[in-house]
Amino acid sequence: MTAELVRGQNHPLTESRVEIRVSAGDPVVVAAAFGGADGRVADAGQVARPGSPRLPGVEAPAGVAPVQRLSVDLDALPDAVHRVHVLLALPPGGRGPARFGATAAPFLALSGAGGADVASFTVTELDSETALVALELYRRQGAWRVRAVGQGYAGGLAELFRDLGVDRAAELAAGVEAEAAGSAAVLSAPQPSARHAGSGGRHGGTAVDWPAEPATPEAASPAAASQPVPASETPSPAGPVDYRHPRRRATEPPQPAPATPEARPGTPPEPVAGDAAGWTMEERLYNQVWGMFEDLARSTAAYRSAVGFAESRLEKELDRVLSDPATRVGPAADAAREEARAKHGGLVEQARAVLDRDLAQLTAEAEVVEHALPPALARWDSPVWHAYQAPLETPMALRLGDLHLPERRGLRIPMLVRLPLQRGLWVDCGRATGSGTDMADPAELRRLAMDCAVAHAARMLAVHPVGEFGVHVLDPAGSGAAALAPLVENGVLARPPAAGAQGVSAVLTELTRRVDLVQMAVRSGAADALPPDLDTAEQLLIVNDFPHGFDDRAVTQLRYLADEGPAVGVHLMMVADREDSRGFGPVLDPLWRSLLRITPVPDDHLADPWVRHAWTYEPSLAPAGSDVVRQVLWQVGQARRAYGL
Repeated sequence: MTAELVRGQNHPLTESRVEIRVSAGDPVVVAAAFGGADGRVADAGQVARPGSPRLPGVEAPAGVAPVQRLSVDLDALPDAVHRVHVLLALPPGGRGPARFGATAAPFLALSGAGGADVASFTVTELDSETALVALELYRRQGAWRVRAVGQGYAGGLAELFRDLGVDRAAELAAGVEAEAAGSAAVLSAPQPSARHAGSGGRHGGTAVDWPAEPATPEAASPAAASQPVPASETPSPAGPVDYRHPRRRATEPPQPAPATPEARPGTPPEPVAGDAAGWTMEERLYNQVWGMFEDLARSTAAYRSAVGFAESRLEKELDRVLSDPATRVGPAADAAREEARAKHGGLVEQARAVLDRDLAQLTAEAEVVEHALPPALARWDSPVWHAYQAPLETPMALRLGDLHLPERRGLRIPMLVRLPLQRGLWVDCGRATGSGTDMADPAELRRLAMDCAVAHAARMLAVHPVGEFGVHVLDPAGSGAAALAPLVENGVLARPPAAGAQGVSAVLTELTRRVDLVQMAVRSGAADALPPDLDTAEQLLIVNDFPHGFDDRAVTQLRYLADEGPAVGVHLMMVADREDSRGFGPVLDPLWRSLLRITPVPDDHLADPWVRHAWTYEPSLAPAGSDVVRQVLWQVGQARRAYGL
């Protein structure tokens, strides 16, 4: 699993040979500097850069390009090296931007010897900086780790090298910039079109003109990936470019990002769907959605902070007026109070105006983006479902619902999770705790919870290629039969819903065996030795009415699936009220904590990792009276039958 780092976060490195892939919207210089225990770089001889790309254990690119690679052999580093600073800079004098804030956010992906990504980092919130320390590999207690730094320098490489403690920093920076400027001039020179090249293009004998590179990469979102390709056929001085995305091994060439309409001076730009960084339109939309989420979180946090400051200031000014008995009453005291309240009102009004401006822009962007989302990310009332066809590959993410804040309830941001799921889901059919949606009828809430689970399962089935996703259901008492009818009637389940304690035991035993066998095959590197009857497709287990029909052994198996299943393609969706399992005591606490809690009705229970807002979650359900879920499941069933499943 790839760790998507945010600024300041670190991650352990388990392999000695690592490769760092750097992607940017424009050509960049990539260098590496050796630091001691205090992080300081002794001299220019400790910097691998264009013109001098090799140091013991490090090989840096020899030129500039939008996509670069830097190789590090941690075991070959000198003993005195405790840190390796990964540096990026914009070459001077080129046709590219003069600052990082005017180009796509640089994206760095770190992979091991086997090519699997270990960690990634998108350097965001850059403005006038022209050089930055992007990553830092550092040694601690004999082990190596990587830290996302993202420290930018408006003064360029000279300021960066001075901050790292390099002697004669300005002279070193001038040398690096001179080498980079020469490479940038070569890179920006006109290249012969592939259409007129003597040899064939990238598709064998067919010569094509490739589009300009799109922006990079994924966010984080929280977070969240992408790789651009150069427009010319000429490889960069660093060697052949791997045109595959580090996570999404795309088979088609990248598509150009949509052009943003020119805005009138003094007005915000018109929102465009897919104008975020990314290799494909799906990735650009995914990154754009999480960018909207972060923008809403920051704007709301700034507004709440401003209101808090205004209230604190009002209290202090009123206390000052009331603390002196001589000025506590009378016209002067009244005037002071009115002045303090007027200041408070002015500050709040000013903060609200800024927030309303940001929310209006986000609302316009949300409306544009919503209409462009593919089925995996779209609402059930989106027109894309009317033209649904079984996909050929698994999407990168899935929509579980919407998120909003009380400052603008009408502005809803899609809640997206990456696929394959890293955590199971818990559809809580207990009493909701927020948004004034407390329901008195437990039976109605349980029915809504099962409808919610079926809608999520239908979406997962619809967005996976035929035969690559299976759904099992445990319904010991048969209480979910009505809600499960669309799944049963269209033949999309791996088997009929299991009823009774015996049915529960049979399904859990089968899935537990699958997890055990796949784990052993992965650990021993013998995937070909799996039994021929073993279904290696992703599996989803829906559990209704827990803990009814579960004995101690079944509970143990369920906990095992929740802990070990996601890593080998077995995922859990619990439809349960935690209070019903109180009899098991604290033994089930780890189970509930391992699952992502969602609700069938709006509830204020999700907090973001940045400012800890309490976000209201709303489930992704079909509109009342709509038959879209049944229609999609019918098409899924037809496709499965066509494949003999």
